[in-house]
Amino acid sequence: MACPFDRAQALEQRQRDQAIAAQLARARPTGPSLTHCQDCDNEIPAARQALGGILRCVPCQSIFEKEGLR
Repeated sequence: MACPFDRAQALEQRQRDQAIAAQLARARPTGPSLTHCQDCDNEIPAARQALGGILRCVPCQSIFEKEGLR
């Protein structure tokens, strides 16, 4: 019989793997990035712009994603 801790750990690992797979399956923005955030007009760092398709600075993107989950 398997230890309850082993089963709990296996369940946690499956859930983590599913969450990671779901994030990787999401569509990534493509195309050129904006130089300034479309929400607050602050400059978007060059390293973030290099990702492609970036429209918001990190704080505004975090707010946007949190509001989308509601």
